[in-house]
This record gives sequence, structure tokens and C-alpha cells, in this order.
Amino acid sequence: MATYAYLRVSTIEQNTEKNKLDVLKFANDKKLGNVEFVEEQISGKANFKNRQLGALLEKMKQGDILIVPELSRIARSIIQIFEVIDITKRKGITLYSIKEDFSNNDKTITSTVTTTIFALVAQIERDLISMRTIEALHAKKASGVKLGRPKGRGKSKLDENKEEILKLIELKVPKTIIARQYNTSTANLHRFLKFCNA
Repeated sequence: MATYAYLRVSTIEQNTEKNKLDVLKFANDKKLGNVEFVEEQISGKANFKNRQLGALLEKMKQGDILIVPELSRIARSIIQIFEVIDITKRKGITLYSIKEDFSNNDKTITSTVTTTIFALVAQIERDLISMRTIEALHAKKASGVKLGRPKGRGKSKLDENKEEILKLIELKVPKTIIARQYNTSTANLHRFLKFCNA
């Protein structure tokens, strides 16, 4: 079993010394052994797969432990944070976030509430994306671009968002929320997913 801590700062003016002390105290209290720190200065907008965090998750094994000072250090996107949580759960890695008192394998009320809140925030983020999409569609319509379902067998207006929809399905986001996000019916989403898996 190995214990790692991931520390990310966005600017050169920020430093990780306080975070290191918090992590070491947390690890000592939990008796997690020696901590190997992985640090980088990079924007949270960058996909975690293209950061040192991605490489760290690749090499970590079942039983390993990952500590972060707070979940926002993982990424600025709620969907990406959920993706990292999902990866750690699937690989059998224990993820701790100190600020939120969160653990991916903790069944306490605190972790349950944290997960619920993140699900709500994720829904809000998807709604905001939906609003921006609708605004873009209105702008296209106003400029004379023809909208609607693409012509031809097997074509769907959801095709252009296929990758994101499949990612949300993989992260177990309820289909009713996904359908609302992409301004379609749940039945149409089911047909689209059936065609994707054909």
C-alpha cells in the first residue's frame, strides 16, 4: 500500500506548504504511513488526464491511498471531479479530501451529504451548459441556419454530443437529467443509446 498526496496550484504566487502540513497531520492522525507528494503548477481547467494527476492515477494500484487538500484541487469541472472519484472507486483506491471530510469509501452521513451536494452542483453545471447550448441554437436560427433532426436513417440531434452523453452515462448520471440537459425526451435518449450500442 502506498499513500500519495496531490497538490496543485494555479499560479506561481501560490504555494503548497500549508497544504503539505495539513496532509501530513491528516495522514498521521489516520496512521496512513509515509506520504509521497505529487505537486504541479497548472490551471484546473486543464483536463486531469493531461496533468500529473492523470499519470498518478494510472500508476496507483488497489489499496493505495490518494489525499487531496480539497476536491477543487482535482479540477474545476464537477464532471471531471466525479470522473476521478469514479476511477479511484473502480481501481480500489481510497480517496480522501481533507476540506470536505470526504472519502470515496466512507458511509458516514458527512460523505453522503457531500456526494449529494456534488450531484446537485453537477446538475446545475449541466443546466448551465444546456442554457449556453440553447442560446447558441437561437443564434444559429436567427442567422438562418436550419435546425432540427438530421435527415437520414439513424441520425439524431444528439449525435454531436455523443461523447459527452456517453461519459455522463458512464458516470451514472440519471437518464432523466441527461435528457433534460440535452432538451430531449427520456424515450428519445433511450433510442439514441440503443443505436449507439448497436
